[in-house]
Amino acid sequence: MAAQGATLLQHKVSRLLSKENGKPVLKPNKPLILKDGVANRKPKKGEATCVTELSVMMACWKQNNFVDSLCSKEMGDFHKCVQKTRAARKDTSGQTTLSGGHLPPKQATTLLKRYPNILSEI
Repeated sequence: MAAQGATLLQHKVSRLLSKENGKPVLKPNKPLILKDGVANRKPKKGEATCVTELSVMMACWKQNNFVDSLCSKEMGDFHKCVQKTRAARKDTSGQTTLSGGHLPPKQATTLLKRYPNILSEI
């Protein structure tokens, strides 16, 4: 089934590129092949964490003229949140699962270099 779809696609592309009907309908300005690498873009950052704990701690500092001993509970809550977030981030960084069905650029480039385009006829 996949081979039949591929031959239909090849037939359609060759028909669009042919000059049977005068000018070709599709005139590519670059070769129709994949490059052997992708742009190394950084993934978007996630949302900020522990913002509410930070704002509660800062509000406590402001009320108590920036005396740490009076805001020890709020500081402890903030530090617990930061530690929990770091532990969760460390757990997920070791995994190489796909995020949203996309490969990271480094892995995509590695795969494309491992299986480069065949530029000569077999």
